[in-house]
Amino acid sequence: MFERFTRGARATVKGAVAQAERAGAGSVTEEHLLLALLEQEGGRAAFAVTALGLHDRRASLDAAFAEARRRGGLTKADTDALAGIGIDLGAIVSRVEGAHGEGALDADRRGRRWWSGHRPFTPGAKTVLENALRVALGRGDRFIGEEHLLLALTAKPGVVADVLADHGATYTAVQRALYGSVADGGDGEGDADQGRAQAG
Repeated sequence: MFERFTRGARATVKGAVAQAERAGAGSVTEEHLLLALLEQEGGRAAFAVTALGLHDRRASLDAAFAEARRRGGLTKADTDALAGIGIDLGAIVSRVEGAHGEGALDADRRGRRWWSGHRPFTPGAKTVLENALRVALGRGDRFIGEEHLLLALTAKPGVVADVLADHGATYTAVQRALYGSVADGGDGEGDADQGRAQAG
């Protein structure tokens, strides 16, 4: 699969590893892939990221990811589902952090030492890479570029897609920014479903 990656897509993957190293993370996540995409310049994805205003809201993105890590990586849907059965996740996080320190629920806490120097990709990050191939094939492209990675990130349910959607970067919005008008002329409803269908 990696032989199909463009130079920019390969730089994004390498950048994701560098993001994980800077964060002291033990593995490369979807968040690291997105942060690496935000640092890319001169490609179709960089244009879309700029057009959607994500560069200007980097601090807001970072804060949203920090809050999600604080919740143990649970999505808003997870949090809402728990609230629906009477479980206040905020109260639980506060009690755990009161007893064990801030960020106690972060699954990939800083401060670990990784002697091998190798950081594996999480299953979620691997899924994004695989879905980028599906997005490219669905578009009839013979290569996998940063734009396919960006679309795959919006299509995979989870924290990154939630944060992107909260910042106006749904699958349809990204598709419009990348390619112009969307064939179905959708109004944003069903973005996640459309993205998941495209990504496989």
